Amino acid sequence: MKKLRYLLITCCLPGFLYAQVQQPDSLALKKTTENTLKIKSLIVPAIFIGYGVVSLGNNAIRDLDKTTKNELQEDHPLFAAHVDDYSQFAPALAVYALNLAGIKGKHSLADATGIYVLSSAIMGGTVSILKSSSHRLRPNGNGYNSFPSGHTANAFAAATFLNQEYKDVSPWYGYAGYTVATATGVLRMYNNKHWFSDVVAGAGIGILSTKVAYYLYPRLKKMVLGKEMKVNYSMAPLYQDKAIGLSFHGTF
Repeated sequence: MKKLRYLLITCCLPGFLYAQVQQPDSLALKKTTENTLKIKSLIVPAIFIGYGVVSLGNNAIRDLDKTTKNELQEDHPLFAAHVDDYSQFAPALAVYALNLAGIKGKHSLADATGIYVLSSAIMGGTVSILKSSSHRLRPNGNGYNSFPSGHTANAFAAATFLNQEYKDVSPWYGYAGYTVATATGVLRMYNNKHWFSDVVAGAGIGILSTKVAYYLYPRLKKMVLGKEMKVNYSMAPLYQDKAIGLSFHGTF
């Protein structure tokens, strides 16, 4: 069990370490000349995805999947928690909660939403294609759609979104987001829904999807609109006639 703990700490905290080594790289829409994908920022997710791809063969990495699964099931055979169904969205929801609290991120809420939607589309499409083509059996035997972990990919895409928006305010927002994402991946293994390599690959796909979205969004926006268009977008809580809601105000 001690060996497994070290394995989870060193290999299943990719996002936390990824956030720590990031250099501030401005991708603000108003600075289009800086909207570039830095090779260094792609190395970590590429390694994670590569790790997962290698595990699709019969090798030591695949053996590690099986021993990890056996050890988790031996120690926690009746473990069942569905927190991971919700925690995968928590980092993204934090972006909106922080905006509501008056703590502004790198982009307006409208642009941030556009980036997150694009990231989710890239991530979802990639995961769907890989699940279908890899045809890997889940560790619990319930379906041939194990690789990669969609929950983990979604969680790390959301965590990277939170980190990108708020790392210039405080790096701790990113650390918190990646911690939640890592916990989501660990729960997928404890629930016997995914192999270790599924989770590692999912983390890489999630990080990479959001990085690509930040690179593509300003270009797609400019292509569609023909020019840069700034959207001022504000949102505030509203209470009227015993009803709670949100008040929106936007200018183009």
